[in-house]
Amino acid sequence: MLTKKSNEGRNQIEFNSLEDLVPKDHLLRKIENALDFNFIYDEVAELYSAIGRPSIDPVVLVKIVLIQYIFGISSMRQTIKEIEVNIAYRWFLGYSISEAIPHFSTFSKNYERRFKDSDLFAKIFARILEKAE
Repeated sequence: MLTKKSNEGRNQIEFNSLEDLVPKDHLLRKIENALDFNFIYDEVAELYSAIGRPSIDPVVLVKIVLIQYIFGISSMRQTIKEIEVNIAYRWFLGYSISEAIPHFSTFSKNYERRFKDSDLFAKIFARILEKAE
């Protein structure tokens, strides 16, 4: 018997949590369980001002770069597009399904202005290698 799938499910409202939608064995879950990213706040504290507009969480900025490299995404613009539609990526960053993802230029501006002359990424990489050992 021929079955035709309707598109009615597109507009259906459901109650789900991102926690339930991300597979238990997903690579990003393993990374999240293995690494405590809170050390990043100490590493970047001196790079942020006490006044001005609230910033994008620096852990989110680092995790965005991790997503890009781990999953082989070629550009930051494409990485942000992928994060917008990928439930596991959103979960990893702590963003809800309706929350706006930072613009792709946000990372570039932070890298050029805030992180450029710092050894932040070398320290983060060293910390990850240390944990892996």
